[in-house]
Amino acid sequence: MFCWGNASYGQLGLGGIDEEIVVEPRKCEFFHGKQVCDMGCGRRHTAFMLQDGTVYTCGCNDLGQLGHERSRKKPEQVVALDAQFILAVSCGEAHTMALNDKGLVFSWGFGSDGQLGLNNFEECVRVPRNIKSLSDVQIAQVACGFWHSLALSKGGQVYSWGQNRYGQLGLGLNGQSVSTPQPIQSLQGIPFAQITAGGAHSFALTLSGAVFGWGCNKFGQLGLNDMNDHHYPSLLKSLRSQKVVYVSCGEDHTAALTKLSGGVFTFGAGGYGQLGHNSTNHEINPRKVFELMGNVVTQIACGRQHTLAFTPSSGKIDSFGLGGNGQLGTRSTCNRKSPALIKGPWILTFSYFLQDFENLNDVRIQDLQRKIYVLNEDLIQKWLSYLPGRLPPEKLLIEMCILMCFLLYTYCVTNEYYFIFSSQPDHYNTSSKCSGLDVNMARILLHRLIQRDRPEIAQQIAASLEKHLIPCLSSSPPDIEVLRLYLILPECPLLTEQENYGTLTIPFARSVIELKEAPLKVLGNWWATLEPSVFQRLVELYKNVVVYLLQIFRVGVPSLEHKILRRFLDTSLRFLELLHMVNEKAGQIIHYDKFYIHELNDLIDIRGDYVAWVQRKMYPTVTLCKYPFVFDALAKTTLLQTDAVMQMQLAVDQAEVQNYSSMFFPALESVLPCLILIVRRENIVGDTMEVLRKSKNVDYKKPLKVVFLGEEAVDAGGVRKEFFLLIMKELLDPKYGMFRYYEDSRLIWFSHKTFEDIDLFNLIGVICGLAIYNLTIVELHFPVALYKKLLKKKPTLDDLKELMPDVGRGLQQLLDYTEDDFEETFCLNFTITEENYGATEVLELVPSGGEMNVTKSNRRFCACLIFYFFFAE
Repeated sequence: MFCWGNASYGQLGLGGIDEEIVVEPRKCEFFHGKQVCDMGCGRRHTAFMLQDGTVYTCGCNDLGQLGHERSRKKPEQVVALDAQFILAVSCGEAHTMALNDKGLVFSWGFGSDGQLGLNNFEECVRVPRNIKSLSDVQIAQVACGFWHSLALSKGGQVYSWGQNRYGQLGLGLNGQSVSTPQPIQSLQGIPFAQITAGGAHSFALTLSGAVFGWGCNKFGQLGLNDMNDHHYPSLLKSLRSQKVVYVSCGEDHTAALTKLSGGVFTFGAGGYGQLGHNSTNHEINPRKVFELMGNVVTQIACGRQHTLAFTPSSGKIDSFGLGGNGQLGTRSTCNRKSPALIKGPWILTFSYFLQDFENLNDVRIQDLQRKIYVLNEDLIQKWLSYLPGRLPPEKLLIEMCILMCFLLYTYCVTNEYYFIFSSQPDHYNTSSKCSGLDVNMARILLHRLIQRDRPEIAQQIAASLEKHLIPCLSSSPPDIEVLRLYLILPECPLLTEQENYGTLTIPFARSVIELKEAPLKVLGNWWATLEPSVFQRLVELYKNVVVYLLQIFRVGVPSLEHKILRRFLDTSLRFLELLHMVNEKAGQIIHYDKFYIHELNDLIDIRGDYVAWVQRKMYPTVTLCKYPFVFDALAKTTLLQTDAVMQMQLAVDQAEVQNYSSMFFPALESVLPCLILIVRRENIVGDTMEVLRKSKNVDYKKPLKVVFLGEEAVDAGGVRKEFFLLIMKELLDPKYGMFRYYEDSRLIWFSHKTFEDIDLFNLIGVICGLAIYNLTIVELHFPVALYKKLLKKKPTLDDLKELMPDVGRGLQQLLDYTEDDFEETFCLNFTITEENYGATEVLELVPSGGEMNVTKSNRRFCACLIFYFFFAE
């Protein structure tokens, strides 16, 4: 191990040397034959953690920061930790923390700001003490700022305590110091990979590379494009796409290391050149160190006002920043504004260095012992191994439940991290368009964890989800990583059980509905990328909830519960509505009929529900008619019939009122309560057009009566049916030239050349509307494309295949052909041949289309022109 810099208090562990400043790397003989695995540097003291779990300290001890009796210029073991196997150490300005293999945290040294977390503000603690308030939470990492401390639990929760003058605790407590660890609630639910602290600022890095910073920002050390202190964690959006894997903090500056290129970004105070940008300017935004570009840096470390970077490919360490105490290791006390080479063979940087040629430590690969929980087979087996009645403490179980939903990472044998639920190995690709989740794998693991033969585990998890997770979901999550929960939680088998609908399933749906526009849009994008089977499972879950609630209503419920169940029903339907909108926007992930709830015909009075929906402004209530996508064909038929009957009755009532009023006001004309069509069989089209042309729109709402001139039959419905049959047969007859009949599909479509007036087309629409309105079925041989157009939806190539199978297949072959002999194979130009009134015509799709050949490069343009020729507006 090599060290250099200020040695005036013995903090370099070199023993009683004469120099107070060591300006070049010097080997520390004390650790010869020992393997140092971790270390922490305070201003005047240092802590070392060895491979055997022991802790050694050296340097100034005026405030008890060494954990033993007196100052030492050579490292001395902290005997009070003999019984512990320590995994990590960290040093603040004058305090020290150690983390053991049980996840317990010990602290000692200066504590007047509560930075020791011992529930007091004792100034000097000379013997390590356990932070008891964290005893029932397994801690994975600890980090010391100058006067504050951080801890990351195995459950992914970040805790902070100590001085809060600049908001460095992230608790927003108006500068008040805190003497016991407090969870940073705004970060709950985010899977973190690392925590780190500077002089009075803090950072947390997520597993997918999102960086959150808070605290002092006097020099822009938070990288948030301002110089204001932040009392709550804020996302560094400028680094969100850089795939950051490690962050290090100095007193007033910060450095970030990226995954793929090993790029280094620095920001904050630059007065001594510690940012490496060949200037002494401060930077309020992350800026890449230009002179390190091209080098794959694998380790970075920040001192108070200097920075180090290690490049293994060249075996060199670069340093820059303040050098007055020799801390740059360049054999000089001059400051450096850009990276300067430190000569020597290096492995690990903490302003101390280890020499180990067998294990090149890359901080881009996280230490397994410092990872938060990962939901894998080992962890599931551990939870299942707990005996009934001896489950973990509730606080730990809460975190385990949260991690069950969030922390889905594992470590593979090749020492590369990958997202276990991702189809791609790089979970840093998480974005607003890509969740990076394999929800099917999530389902498998969750079902593996929650088993019928271990009901006590399921009950505990359900209780924790109900009390501590779902109620805490924010409508505006701090980062998109939190939104992964909204994909994973519905795969938990607990949500599919009826007894949990009211406590888990419906509250979860409410939390989704209450999301702000931006996160809800991201979730919608992620839903749109789900496999159809996964998306349908989600739809089926909430269809089952709706059916369950309607069954309860059918049985009958007390009036006090009625309002609650109505709210539950509305929440479930609104959730289905969100899914339906995503499904339609994505071009139907699943067929639209998968949203149908066929049980509605038996569970509700559809006619009564429609009446309630019509009167909703006067009597606000939850009606299923507000969500028409859940109605199947039978239910929609009932709705149309109910609507027609209501409108007919209203039209009749209005006519009667007008007729009654005309008895007293002669200026008012009396009107017929029905729409009466008197037609001749031999001129059925002309007579109908004449009657309808004289009728007003309000007359169409009246019941229809048909009279065939010269016939005595009374229209009780039979005459009306015959009328519609005859007139539709006449209107669709090819003799009018309005429609073309296609033999292959036996369908009809609008003719491109017709001599009929537009009124005749309008008549067909009115006749169809009258038939439906008067509950009469008419046979129309139109393709689905017509109904898409009525719904303002664009037809597709599949619709053309339905109407003209040969043409559709030909276009598909045109688009699919990839060989170079395209022109010789197809021999096409930009024309189309069509038969009109017995004559064959060649129509040009573009001007001079007969002279323009269809090539491999313009074939898509040609296909579009042919498609729009048939389906143009």
